[in-house]
Amino acid sequence: MATTFSEFELKPALQKSLDEVGYETPTPIQEQTIPLLLEKKDVLGQAQTGTGKTAAFALPLLSNLNLRQKDPQVLVLAPTRELAIQVAEAFKKYASHMKSFHVLPIYGGQEYSGQIRGLKRGSHVVVGTPGRVMDHMRRGTLKLDKLSTLVLDEADEMLRMGFIDDVESNCAFFGYHAAADKTDCHAIFERPCTNYH
Repeated sequence: MATTFSEFELKPALQKSLDEVGYETPTPIQEQTIPLLLEKKDVLGQAQTGTGKTAAFALPLLSNLNLRQKDPQVLVLAPTRELAIQVAEAFKKYASHMKSFHVLPIYGGQEYSGQIRGLKRGSHVVVGTPGRVMDHMRRGTLKLDKLSTLVLDEADEMLRMGFIDDVESNCAFFGYHAAADKTDCHAIFERPCTNYH
């Protein structure tokens, strides 16, 4: 198992960002999932809040990106706009030395026009809430035919909040494209189960 981030052999630009933010030793969730996601394997990760789940999926996905391909390669679904913004900012921070990298958060309560401009410009990673992602897919403004990875962040919370239909629609759409392109990867991250009774 890796005892430092440099042992993962991430892209040098990512390692430079990690050095700048002071990340040295991976947490258990990072240590277990980063190697699998670098190999484009499916992952189901479960860890408490504050243990580095976002870095656990963002770092290997950034390392696998083709920056010449401007269409979305990674779609991260998050249950709330706050989490979507937080995850998009984390991607941006980790990719600060990756020239021409673009991430776009899309969520309700924000004008469509800015999101559509961002999608037309090109975004390697799209982070959004299930409902707004489905709206863009229905409108044809979010094209996922180059998508290689789907991440369900806080999947337990999305299901608890009643997003099951939107999540299933997103997964079904992704499954259709994954069948045509065998380079797919699915990552599902959640907090340990909580009794909501």
